[in-house]
Amino acid sequence: MQPIFILPEGTQRTSGKNAQKMNIEAAKLVADQVRSTLGPKGMDKMIVDSLGDITITNDGVTILEEMNIEHPAAKMIVEIAKTQESEVGDGTTTAVVLAGEFLKNAEALLEKNIHPTVIAKGYGMSAMKAIEILNKIAEDVSLKNKDILKNIAVTAMTGKGAEAQKEILADKVVQAVLDIAEEYEGRVTLDLENIKLEKKSGGSVEETELIKGIVLDKDRVHSGMPKRIENAKIALIDTAIEIKDTETDAKISITDPSQMQAFLDQEERMIKNMVDKIIKSGANVILCQKGIDDLAQHFLSKNGIYACRRVTKSDMDKLALATGAQVTMNLDDLTPEVLGHAQIVEELKVGDENMTFVRGCKNPKAVTMLIHGGTDHIVDEIKRALTDAIGDLRAALANGKVVAGGGSTEMEVAKGLRKYADTLEGKEQLAVLAFAEAMEVIPRTLAESAGLDPIDKIAELKAAHDKGNTWAGMDVFSGKIKDMWREKVMEPLKIKTQAIKAASEVAMMILRIDDVIAGGSGSDARRGPAMPDMGGMPPM
Repeated sequence: MQPIFILPEGTQRTSGKNAQKMNIEAAKLVADQVRSTLGPKGMDKMIVDSLGDITITNDGVTILEEMNIEHPAAKMIVEIAKTQESEVGDGTTTAVVLAGEFLKNAEALLEKNIHPTVIAKGYGMSAMKAIEILNKIAEDVSLKNKDILKNIAVTAMTGKGAEAQKEILADKVVQAVLDIAEEYEGRVTLDLENIKLEKKSGGSVEETELIKGIVLDKDRVHSGMPKRIENAKIALIDTAIEIKDTETDAKISITDPSQMQAFLDQEERMIKNMVDKIIKSGANVILCQKGIDDLAQHFLSKNGIYACRRVTKSDMDKLALATGAQVTMNLDDLTPEVLGHAQIVEELKVGDENMTFVRGCKNPKAVTMLIHGGTDHIVDEIKRALTDAIGDLRAALANGKVVAGGGSTEMEVAKGLRKYADTLEGKEQLAVLAFAEAMEVIPRTLAESAGLDPIDKIAELKAAHDKGNTWAGMDVFSGKIKDMWREKVMEPLKIKTQAIKAASEVAMMILRIDDVIAGGSGSDARRGPAMPDMGGMPPM
């Protein structure tokens, strides 16, 4: 018989155990790339892109995004990190390492001829049980527990570029979160967009400051304007303070110079009329989203009014929340009632750039953290650390639950899953035990990063948890097993639940794949672009 071809020429196909092994290997490789960055003693990665730009970080999602991974199964692991980042803001490395370990342990079961669907079912049961255990052991937290919130922020920044100044920065992060947090019917909501992280290289990290207001990368539009306004009355204007062009093409016929002068005088009167409306409202600071005419700038400076133009919409929204002002679309609507207030509006030179500081706002719902550091790379890493800390606080307050860190939570989950496995019959029991063992990868990695013997430390941890010490974890600085809650190492419950959910779901999805078909590279456009070589990870 003639062979029948149903796929385009050049199509690559891998099926059966080869496909499973290949996908699992790719996922494990991704996990290995970031595993050494886990924990307070984790190492950093230097990533150099095609343009020669350098990124130095130990933030899991940043590393994976910069690596530009192409393998399809490996991309699925990268998606875990992205989801973890968007949902929680931290714990990306934990989620990726767990996914890699779940698949590594599943590989051992596949070699014993246990069917992938049985393993997937066991993993699904394990994930549900793990989340149940986590919810049972978690402690409550609210806006009143300032000490716990600070401990969460400190834990998030430990091991990052901000570690040396984590105590100072943690106080500022907690204050920023408390400023913008809103409580409604017992639920706390935080819009992280309302904490503006503005970075400037120069100075030391200790100089990073929390400003109860907004910092704009704009300077005043006219040198004659005052550099500093106290007791500022701020008008936010979303219309141009200049003569608008006509919508259609128009011609003006002028027969003598006096007519030309009358035309210019009328234009000046119109601009003067606009400025008079601003003066009448009592505003002494103008922040305009559009342009300000040169003549208007002159009139505003003569009246001692501070003005900025081309302020972005996102900054205008934050300014409205910080100062209490209403954004005005029409100068006729500009009245004292729509003005915002701040103690000081001033222009300051930060580094080599002039910036406008709107500070001292009363009860602001948007604040700014101005990050300082010796170099651009340090400032970038401090910003990533602060983003993680803010994300952790949001996650903790969103569901009001926290757990201890240091691998204590994972050990307690592993212990609970082993007990759960004893109640099961059938091959799913083996999958649950494999899942439980995979959870121990977090404390094991913490021990490895600290240069400790992981086998000894896991044995010590198991013994401590068997004695009923729920929060027994790894103190990587002393090398001893300690109560992590007393050591003030705390993390939001949501980091753990989201990491386990995402990692187990992706592991189950990859396990169910038994056939990989990569599109051919023929000239027919309908076939789409060729897929990358499925044989392994592309070179970095």
